[in-house]
Amino acid sequence: MSVKDDIAALLEKNRGDFVSGQELADKLGCSRGAVWKAVRTLQQQGFNITAVTNKGYCLETDSDVLSEQGVRKHLPKEFADTPLAVFDCVGSTNTIVKQKAAEGAPEGTVVIAQQQTGGKGRLGRSFFSPKDSGLYLSILLRPKLEVSRAVRITTCAALAVCDAIESATGEKPDIKWVNDVYLRGRKVCGILTEASVSMENGGLDYAVLGIGINVYEPPEGFPEEIKSIAGAVAKRRTADLKNKLAATVVTSFMRYYANIAQGGFREDYSKRLMWKGEQIVAISGENKTPCRIIDVDEECRLEVEFENGEHKLISSGEISIRKAK
Repeated sequence: MSVKDDIAALLEKNRGDFVSGQELADKLGCSRGAVWKAVRTLQQQGFNITAVTNKGYCLETDSDVLSEQGVRKHLPKEFADTPLAVFDCVGSTNTIVKQKAAEGAPEGTVVIAQQQTGGKGRLGRSFFSPKDSGLYLSILLRPKLEVSRAVRITTCAALAVCDAIESATGEKPDIKWVNDVYLRGRKVCGILTEASVSMENGGLDYAVLGIGINVYEPPEGFPEEIKSIAGAVAKRRTADLKNKLAATVVTSFMRYYANIAQGGFREDYSKRLMWKGEQIVAISGENKTPCRIIDVDEECRLEVEFENGEHKLISSGEISIRKAK
């Protein structure tokens, strides 16, 4: 690690307490000037570090900046060795993980960023990923799973995000089928799974799970095209919230993922399914069909009832839905 990363780790370990510049320099084998320069860089990246003459440096307890050290602090022992990298700004965390997959990185590799300049959404859309207000995370998976069951990855991810938000806020999020997480009636998370199919056996060579969470509302507000539906997890700045959310998402997802071949997530998903029993519009291309949501099946296909009484199971790749007016 760099001097900057080492200092971030030491200040994180001593969060709320002062550590002298000389102590930091001695532990890292560098000059106090190098320590000062590194601290300045961390402050510019958003770390709430107080510097006091004759006392040293203190990472304040109300600081909420993503860091590898901050995330690892909240990971349980079973995931302590998770390959993990945290960046200030990237084009796309999914793209970085795909590159790592091609290089042979192990399953469970995690890449997190505070900002994306080329975040990806469904159907080729971009995903709004501004600096400092969100959490953008991708996980490399090498599932022994048929392509037809790949939607289970998204199912587990949506449940994991709900678990993390509920743990952090005490509020109960909902899932808008199939991959959007809502809180207080607003979308706070989008999920995109990209897969590479093996030409030899028709199964998945690897998959990249991308998760974007609006932790706070951006200072300038959400863009016009999404401000009517977008929301944030927290109403106000909360100490260490991003690191906790990131660690809990990874932990919860990997625990679900351990049983992904067996399934068994339908009941948990169903409990969080938005608009169950309500009228919606199913959209496929230019076609918009009124129907009512019944539930989901074991493969998370949506069961709907049309106006003529016909029931049908629809898959996520076929259709999207919205609430009937």
